[in-house]
Formats: sequence, structure tokens, C-alpha cells
Amino acid sequence: MKIAVILGTSRSDGNTRYMAEEFVAQTNAVFFDLADYDISVFDYMHENKNDDFLSLISELIEFDHLVFASPVYWYSMSAQMKTFFDRFSDLITIEKELGRKLKDKSISVISTGFDSEFPECFIKPFELTASYMQLAYKGCGYVSIQSESDLTRVTERVAQAVNKLKGCGV
Repeated sequence: MKIAVILGTSRSDGNTRYMAEEFVAQTNAVFFDLADYDISVFDYMHENKNDDFLSLISELIEFDHLVFASPVYWYSMSAQMKTFFDRFSDLITIEKELGRKLKDKSISVISTGFDSEFPECFIKPFELTASYMQLAYKGCGYVSIQSESDLTRVTERVAQAVNKLKGCGV
């Protein structure tokens, strides 16, 4: 099973990256940081089709499972991840064949945030996008980080997420 972890955050050296790196360590997944790519916002005229989005998707279709790593920002995914998800529109308009290659892959989400309770609304865009794109949604792992001592729970939470995936045949 080939797994990719895609990090989208304003702080590439922050808590969510720490969680993503722990996931990579436990699964031998391949790590992608959206900060390393030039991905423009969605454009109805598709004048941005020569940025890095389509080439990144071409790499990601080689994986069986995609893990999206985003901190919770204002009850939602990061702006970087949202821009990436908005560009999925390219995969149902100008690059349909490429988009079809995502069908039947699976996804999950890992996240950190300050709130002690995970905001339920955070996960909806991931779930609904998975459904629309015919991807199997396998769940979300969240760790509330209110102090540095909370980072000790990341390893355990990632292990739980990995075990859940193993139970799903990933």
C-alpha cells in the first residue's frame, strides 16, 4: 500500500508538520508539503493550468491512500489546503482523465488545533469531496495542542489513526 501525506499549513515547521512526520515515520509514507509547490487559486478560465497543481496530482495518483494534514484554522482547513482542494475543479473540467485516476483511492485526515474539542464542521469538506470524487473516506485523527506537553500525545494518536487504516485494509 503506497501512502502519501500532503501537508497544507502556513507554518511548515509547526504542530501539524510534527504530526505528519510522525505519520510518515510509522507508515513509510511519502511526504509532500504544499509550500514547496506553486499552486494558484482556482481560475474559471484555467489560465493557471501551468502551475504545479496538475504535476503534483500526476504524482499523487500513483498512491493508494492520501492523507491530508491541515491544522484547524477558524473551524476549517488551512488556506493552502483549501486552495489545493479548490483546484480539484480542474480535475472535473479540463483534466477529466487525470481526475478519473483518483477514483476508488482512499483518503484520511490528520490535524492539530488549539481547541480541546474537535470542531465537527472541519471534516465536512474532506468527507464531501471524497464522496464527490469517489474516494473512500477513512477518518480523521486530531490532537489538541495547547502547550508543548500536548505534543507527547501525537505519537499515540497517529498510531491509532494508522491502526484504523489497517483495519480498513489500507
